[in-house]
Amino acid sequence: MEEFVVLVNPEDKVLGLMEKQQAHINGLLHRAFSVFLFNSNGEMLLQKRASGKYHSPLKWTNAVCSHPRKEETYLEGAKRRVKEELGIDVELSEKFNFIYKADVGNGLWEHELDHVFTGTFEGEFYLNKEEAEEVRYISLENLNKEISENPDNFTEWFKIILEEYKHNLH
Repeated sequence: MEEFVVLVNPEDKVLGLMEKQQAHINGLLHRAFSVFLFNSNGEMLLQKRASGKYHSPLKWTNAVCSHPRKEETYLEGAKRRVKEELGIDVELSEKFNFIYKADVGNGLWEHELDHVFTGTFEGEFYLNKEEAEEVRYISLENLNKEISENPDNFTEWFKIILEEYKHNLH
């Protein structure tokens, strides 16, 4: 099934729809969301992207990143993808939004108006192996160390969003 993203201007006015991969080739601004999940110890959940992903396979990233559908709010899309990828339901709250553009390799770009959500989860995950290879919790201190030592193990957008997250929430 073809997936479409919602193209927008910087003020989030809808300009139309475009097939997802084409939007990433063209580097056009579109709606997106990022979910950061934490456990009760304050550790962040990381997801390792599935090997079959068309870009950034087997790289670590935040819990979930995706795109709302045409008739979906950012929050509805975030909750849907958390369920589809991680097999869980979790309460989410929106923290901030911002625009970024990142080269993700192979002539593809992420250019997104990204709404960032957070939530807390303790329990079992039921991973969709077409989306996520594995998940793990990590302290922010250890995450910063891993990223500085092995930046290529992480998605480009995650590194950008993480910096924005630290700037907006700490």
